[in-house]
Amino acid sequence: MLELLTRPWTLHILWALSHDGPMRFGVLRRQVEGISSRVLTERLRTLEEKKFVFRHYEPTIPPAVTYGITERMKDIEKVLEQLEGLSRKWQGEGGGEGVGASARAVGRHS
Repeated sequence: MLELLTRPWTLHILWALSHDGPMRFGVLRRQVEGISSRVLTERLRTLEEKKFVFRHYEPTIPPAVTYGITERMKDIEKVLEQLEGLSRKWQGEGGGEGVGASARAVGRHS
């Protein structure tokens, strides 16, 4: 599980879905600035296989696919929120940045 969560872009994707709620692929891609469609698709498929993310398909024209976090991810979300709180505390002391910003930085540099 740790290997999956530390892969490039994964935390940023999960962060966006957990804070902004379920969203369509295009909206999520804009939220995760700098990620390619290919990488986003790969990460979402893996996260769906591991049951961290759900995929809801509406057979409309064009098809509407929405992604969101599962109950399993909500357990991990609590840990991410604790890390965010610690990060904000350290930032106030001049020693760090928020988890969201860290997730973006990790995604861009990997």
